[in-house]
Amino acid sequence: MKRLVVVESPTKARTIRRFLPGNEFEVEASMGHVRDLPASAAEIPERFKQAPWARLGVDVAHDFQPLYVIPPDKKKVVRQLKEALKEADELYIATDEDREGESIGWHLLEVLKPRVPVRRMVFHEITREAILEALEKTRDMDQHLVDAQETRRILDRLFGYTLSPLLWKKIAPRLSAGRVQSVAVRLLVHREKERIAFVPASYWTLKALLEQAGEAFEAQLTHVRGLRIATGRDFDDHTGRLKDGLVPGRDLVLLEEAEARRLAGRLPSGPWRVTNVNARTETRSPYPPFITSTLQQEASRKLGFSARKTMQVAQHLYEQGYITYMRTDSTNLSQEAVEAARRAVAGRYGEEYLSPAPRQFTGKVRNAQEAHEAIRPAGREMKTAEELGLTGPEGALYDLIWKRTVATQMADARLRLVTVTLEAGEGEERATFRASGKTILFPGFFRAYVEGSDDPEAALEDREQPLPDLREGDRPACRRVEPLGRETKPPARYTEATLIKTLEKEGIGRPSTYATIIDTIVERGYVRRQGNQLVPTFTAFATNNLLETQFARLVDVGFTARMEQALDDIASGQRRPVPYLRQFYSGEDGLEKRVEKGLDTIDARQVATIHFPQWGPYKVRVGRYGPYVEYEDGDERVTASLPDDLVPGDVTEETLAELIRKASSQDDGLLGLHPETRRPVFLKEGPYGPYVQLGENDEPGGPKRVSLPKGLAPEEVTLAVAVELLRLPRTLGAHPETGQPVVANIGRYGPYVQHGKTFASLTGDDDVLTVDLDRALELIARKEAKNKPLRELGPHPETGEPVTVWNGRYGPYVKHQRLNASLPDGLDPEALTMEEALRLLEERAASKGKGKKRRSRRA
Repeated sequence: MKRLVVVESPTKARTIRRFLPGNEFEVEASMGHVRDLPASAAEIPERFKQAPWARLGVDVAHDFQPLYVIPPDKKKVVRQLKEALKEADELYIATDEDREGESIGWHLLEVLKPRVPVRRMVFHEITREAILEALEKTRDMDQHLVDAQETRRILDRLFGYTLSPLLWKKIAPRLSAGRVQSVAVRLLVHREKERIAFVPASYWTLKALLEQAGEAFEAQLTHVRGLRIATGRDFDDHTGRLKDGLVPGRDLVLLEEAEARRLAGRLPSGPWRVTNVNARTETRSPYPPFITSTLQQEASRKLGFSARKTMQVAQHLYEQGYITYMRTDSTNLSQEAVEAARRAVAGRYGEEYLSPAPRQFTGKVRNAQEAHEAIRPAGREMKTAEELGLTGPEGALYDLIWKRTVATQMADARLRLVTVTLEAGEGEERATFRASGKTILFPGFFRAYVEGSDDPEAALEDREQPLPDLREGDRPACRRVEPLGRETKPPARYTEATLIKTLEKEGIGRPSTYATIIDTIVERGYVRRQGNQLVPTFTAFATNNLLETQFARLVDVGFTARMEQALDDIASGQRRPVPYLRQFYSGEDGLEKRVEKGLDTIDARQVATIHFPQWGPYKVRVGRYGPYVEYEDGDERVTASLPDDLVPGDVTEETLAELIRKASSQDDGLLGLHPETRRPVFLKEGPYGPYVQLGENDEPGGPKRVSLPKGLAPEEVTLAVAVELLRLPRTLGAHPETGQPVVANIGRYGPYVQHGKTFASLTGDDDVLTVDLDRALELIARKEAKNKPLRELGPHPETGEPVTVWNGRYGPYVKHQRLNASLPDGLDPEALTMEEALRLLEERAASKGKGKKRRSRRA
């Protein structure tokens, strides 16, 4: 018996082949999904191109039926799988055991249409034992999981394809909206707004260096004259003043520089005494084993990996059989893993480092998906990275997973924490200080794993902060007191790790999608990476303004989390997809009506304007070609483009004023010098409207001129925009059928794209500077379709002239010479035969003849 096993990737296939006899099993890879919604207009089948829902790829009028196509790069894979299936007696679908994997398997069945028995094979690690066990414990396809994944895909398509055109029209081309990405952008924008609104506050404190029995230690000032001193948390972030309700002298002491220096000079000479010693023992338990999100966060902190890199490396480790499945929300460990970890602890650290009983962690994240095991080393041996020969990024990530897993079965760490209160000075100068100490009595799991540290042994030393043996009444010597000026800090920007932590906490998205979300918002120009920080751009501010104005619910954290819950309910069979999609898209307050309303009511200039009081009279606007600053002085309006590396939180009034000053100094419409030719670039007004010009009027051969496209206001034209216009015409690429170039340009009647002798005008939502090849091919295909039939059935048996099928204004029709005959409802143009066409033409000719006879009798 020959069995065909289909997995997603070649690496996974190679690993599994090692465990199965080649004479009985053939293991092939599907290379991910073999079907999806159309990615471009070129992928839409001809018979659907004129459907009103074709651009969406989802028939919203008929129960949101998706249009699935096999992408061009997957057709060869499908052919190979079909050939392999011909030789098989059984088909095993061995894709990942989650919604995505279930969906890939379902699409494979829809495309391959197997006539042999089908078995769903699931496993969470790629070891010999796991694979052989999975062969014996197969199940049916879980249609609920497939429905949940399909609903998610449709939701994302409806969200993106319906909202994105609104962004193109109201803000700038090539922007995108996403069900989860827009919420992530909103989080980043709100944090940046907090930083912009933040007003720093200054305060002072004291640090004392003391000595007891020859041992030095530090203490921090906490009270003066019995009142606590002000700290950073006592100040309002927006005003820089003490928070409402706090009164200096009554609730606290606001220590200023003069008094801090006076106390620092007087206190060392006065008596110091220990007034209280509080010692306690504390235990620390190990962290749960990794799930997808915590692995991404810790790999970011310890290894400096992006979420994308973490998932790529983890995927490779999984497919080679080194770790268990890396997309999981569960912290559960199998009995096999617990026993392996405990053997590793006893062998490497000794029995005293074992936890008294095996540990299990059963908590899940909010809205957890299908439960798998936690991420851990695969198999029963718990080998180290060194023993497996792993190096580089794979070795580093595996080592992190190994340490975290082993630590779960280790004993608690025990620490001794000591807090000492000291008093110094008397009367008006009486001050209270606090010293804290920490001693590790037993390191326990710290020996294997300390969160946020690469070297556990070094981390143990860092955690040791012992104090001398101090008792009440002791009088330590004061070496010096140092005044310290402090300033409150704005909220920290998000990093990949902290953004992922927030998304997970709020139940937004899925850990397996976080890497894609972050990559998307960076690629779309919403976010810039600055070191390890994620910094929102001005474009992100404008986009968020629009979405919050018209679609507040869609970017609400709670609403997005409830959408995830709805998908979970569909996955468990508690909810039906179609009613939910109908409510989301077509409901009274649904997406479709909201977008229609937004097209009429949203003020593009208002949502694209960003202003804060700290910027004075200057405003930042986001135009079709990027952000610029605008300044109005009476009737005069001056604009200047913003540098690419300027981020909202770092903008000051002085920064914007300098940009405007430089722009105001330009005369005669001079925008600057072309960065490549160093020739002057001008913005001018001609009899047919504004245009940009490269070179002086009297240059040999004359200057190059390009008209401004409709929708681009002169005040939005910066040197960078002018340079791009002067590069026209742009070659977008080669036509996939003819190989001839496809270009974009501006002509007498406006911007257009061209292929050979076909010219197609751009729409109001298109931009000649950013239109891509896919969009150009779509516009060209539409133009060519007006002059081409849908089908040619062949020559007419009597005249020899062609009989053709066309798509007209009122629906499809058949044509012969000058005679047209409409197709009846329900008759598919793709299925029309020559015999049916001739019959329709004959009936149409007969009806026209009758009409002529009646008219002649009336005459």
